[in-house]
Amino acid sequence: MLAQQRQAAILDRVRAAGGVRVSELATEYNVSDMTIRRDLETLAERGLLAKVHGGATTVSPGSAHEPGFAAKSVRQRAEKAAMAMRAASLVSPGDAIALSAGTTTAGLAQRLVDVPDLTVVTNSIPVADVFYRAGRPDQTVVLTGGTRTPSDALVGPVAVAAIGTLHLDMLFLGVHGMSERAGYTTPNLMEADVNRALVEAAERLVVLADHTKWGTVGISSIVPLDRADVVITDDQLDETARTILAEQVNELMVVSAQ
Repeated sequence: MLAQQRQAAILDRVRAAGGVRVSELATEYNVSDMTIRRDLETLAERGLLAKVHGGATTVSPGSAHEPGFAAKSVRQRAEKAAMAMRAASLVSPGDAIALSAGTTTAGLAQRLVDVPDLTVVTNSIPVADVFYRAGRPDQTVVLTGGTRTPSDALVGPVAVAAIGTLHLDMLFLGVHGMSERAGYTTPNLMEADVNRALVEAAERLVVLADHTKWGTVGISSIVPLDRADVVITDDQLDETARTILAEQVNELMVVSAQ
């Protein structure tokens, strides 16, 4: 297969799935990882896709654009893993917690499957599936109802009503973006309603957001920056953003992806 043919096929894959991984493409086309990276670089230079750690995703068109779960799962994988590890250390046996939708919180779920006597409330289908597959009998998992979004979140009045009667120890909130002006944001209006309900139900709010989320603004604000008790981010976040967050939240945790 010629390079141009392979690049056209890769672009079709990205547009169909929302994201691709270098390792998968290298296996499929029987070429080296370096060859695939050069292909992605060529396509990125033409503005046809966005290169991310370990792969590529579609180019985001604006504040209302909502990438699918698969597309987001290839972004900042090392950073998300480090943040999930730190977040898991905050959870104790017997806690009642909530995990919002998102790939970062799905990674956190994988680190919580061995915590005994845990009660987990979530509007995320992938998060619920992690606990379901683990099958630990002393864990209780509550999946809200609602309408499914591209990021596999359940949203709408059914989800909001289900959350409204709950009292939780802690919420782990994944966000689309965060900024000093807009606070924590999402590209989905109904998901913002669900996330606000989760915030109200929890005694403590922990936001998980890698460095790429700073300055990204979704169409709907969830809560202001200072509403978070803890923000967990990675060490690629610039100093200006760190200063702003440190002034706004009770505790800023910065982790290394190395």
